[in-house]
Formats: sequence, C-alpha cells, structure tokens
Amino acid sequence: MRSLTATLEPFRRPCMEGWQVTESDEPAAEAQIGAVIADKLEDDDGLHPRGSLFSIGDLAREFDVTLRTLRFYEDKGLISPRREGLNRLYSRRDRARLKLVLMGKRVGFSLTEIKGMLDLYDLRDGQVAQLKVALDRFNDRIAILEKQKKEIEQALMELRRTTAVVSGLLKEKEEKEAGARRS
Repeated sequence: MRSLTATLEPFRRPCMEGWQVTESDEPAAEAQIGAVIADKLEDDDGLHPRGSLFSIGDLAREFDVTLRTLRFYEDKGLISPRREGLNRLYSRRDRARLKLVLMGKRVGFSLTEIKGMLDLYDLRDGQVAQLKVALDRFNDRIAILEKQKKEIEQALMELRRTTAVVSGLLKEKEEKEAGARRS
C-alpha cells in the first residue's frame, strides 16, 4: 500500500511560497494568498510544514469541534478539503481558514460575514483591496465590542451595587431574627 505522501506526490507543484499540494494547474495566486494567510496564523512551531495534510479527525481534535461542524463549514464553502476516495484531506490553507472561522465566530461575526472576508482572499487581483475591506470590518467589530464591553462594565457596576444593598438588607433581617429568638 502506498503512503499518502507517495500517493499525492504527482499533485505537488512549486509556487512562490514553497511546495503546495494541488489537484489542478490553476495559477498559483490563490495558493500564494492562502499561504500568506496560513503563515500569519501559524505559530511556526515546525509541527505543520508546507504541504502538510490533515484528516477531518485531526482538525476536529486540534480545534475541539465536531466532525459535523467541519462538514457544515465545508457545505457553507468556508473550507474546501481535497478528496481522496471518501477521505477529506485538509491543507494548511484549510487549517488557517478554519482558524479564521473560529476566531470570527468568537468575536461575533456571522458565518456569512466570515465567508465574505474569506472569499476576499480568493480573488486574484492582489491583496491590498481585500486587506482594506477586512481591516474596515475588523475595526467595525472592535467598535461594537468596545461598546458592548462598556455596557457590560456598567451592568456589572449596577449589579455589584445592588448586591451590596441586598446583602446589607439580608444581614439586617438576619440580625433582627436572631435578636428576636434570644428574647
């Protein structure tokens, strides 16, 4: 039985960022943009060199998501693993996109918004416009989160103040009841 690496060897081709596993001879622009994003997201620990492939189980364990979640993201076009028979093979680019999806969800972006931002990176007309749009969206989200943070801090202050008042009232009632029992 051939190893996965040997099986995929015919699909390897060079691009500016190094060797990528692909299934077509399309221009390398998409791979280059994906590689740049992956490089920015990877913590370059040497565990995921270029050309690394991951199974659905690998990514599910690493990011603590279910297999169903990964399949859902695939159905929504957020990630697009390659197929070898019935097996899904995720590239570093897919891994980076998944990381962005999960980060986007964590900070409050909808899947539609996340897909829109990810799709910007698939355009082949350069990165400046895409990065500007993404930056605007990130700054908008920061403003929303800052406002929510301020509202949460105000709510916490009010709750703490109310808790202090209620605690004081409870203490008075308990002392009154204890005094009545002694009499």
